[in-house]
Amino acid sequence: MTRMLEKWAVDPMLVLAVFIMTLFGIAMIYSAGVVFVPTEVTRDAWIRQGMWFGVALVSFIFISRVPLRWVEWVAVPAYVLAIILLAATLVVGIGSGTAAGVKSWIAFGPIRFQPAELAKIATVLVLARLLSQRDEPLTSLRDLLVPSALVGLPLALVMLQPDLGTAMAFGGILFAMLFWAGTPVALLLLVASPVAALILSFSSTIWSAYIVGVIGFLYLYRYRLFMFESVAVVLANFAAGTIATPLWNSLKPYQQNRILVYLDPEMDPRGAGYHVIQSKVAVGSGGLTGQGFTLGSQKRFDFLPEQHTDFIFSVVGEELGFIGTTLAIAGFAFILARLVRMAVDSPDPFAGLVLLGIFGTWLVHIFVNIGMTVGVVPITGIPLPFVSYGGTFLLTSWVAVAIAVRVAHER
Repeated sequence: MTRMLEKWAVDPMLVLAVFIMTLFGIAMIYSAGVVFVPTEVTRDAWIRQGMWFGVALVSFIFISRVPLRWVEWVAVPAYVLAIILLAATLVVGIGSGTAAGVKSWIAFGPIRFQPAELAKIATVLVLARLLSQRDEPLTSLRDLLVPSALVGLPLALVMLQPDLGTAMAFGGILFAMLFWAGTPVALLLLVASPVAALILSFSSTIWSAYIVGVIGFLYLYRYRLFMFESVAVVLANFAAGTIATPLWNSLKPYQQNRILVYLDPEMDPRGAGYHVIQSKVAVGSGGLTGQGFTLGSQKRFDFLPEQHTDFIFSVVGEELGFIGTTLAIAGFAFILARLVRMAVDSPDPFAGLVLLGIFGTWLVHIFVNIGMTVGVVPITGIPLPFVSYGGTFLLTSWVAVAIAVRVAHER
């Protein structure tokens, strides 16, 4: 297997790890469909995932042999196409499953796909092309305007669908690639500060103390920023605190409930809090070694919501226990570590930035998906790479692997 992979990839261990995680995902999707009252969707989901896996492998073989400069050239056209498709979802987009109200899919007859998945890859490529052309690191807020706008446009379109989970992945892309491009951590913290101000605005006392802290930080950092940049940061934090209430009122009831039950799941145990409560029960009941493959009781009684997609990790915890979840997390950690290692070894700025952009995307997906199954983060509906059911997501994830090994190959 390793010798065969060496023909296609400069890092066969990365491809082998992704291959194993995909097979593991298909097995868990099969298990998720083993319930007392099966449906056609859940019973045959693993077969459809296997078919998408075959398509993904063919795509990987083809794309992993495309010259790096072709990949760099296609960045701008792919980004423009992705923006057009994202805008189209707001007009002709459809929902799917429990996310019927989220216009994130476009259908052509029997074929459906999520433009946001293409947009993530396109955004990584176009941002890598922009940042790799700079001779100096980004050291001021003015330097961050264009990169932030390139990521902010698809992020805003995804938020309008609305799809908060996928939008968070674009944030991971931006910060990972800006960091790799040499942006000081302090500057990245200032960019993220309005988001913190928005979250902390639930308490006027905490928010006021936070604003004082931001102003103090700006005073200590004053020699690296222009005056108007410091003023802009303060105004952005004030604006975030000001719009918090109108923004909260603009959320739909189910979106508000997701946030409220994150703080206290027991406030609505049979409604909005049901998902996270059942997920935590399933993971906790797995113990050390789990209840056994296909034997999870919560899953068999169909208590787990979306157990083959967003909550697939709950099935892993219930049936394979602490040992199984630890091995799964270790597999993801290995994949992320290999991406970073490949970026470190690559002297080509474009290649390193692409690898870190993929790293940022998957890190957000892994952290948020696993976190929401155990109640650490609010439920946002974001899949687990290579494990959750979803043809478009699996295909684009393998395309990202192909691009990663291609850019690393030509280092």
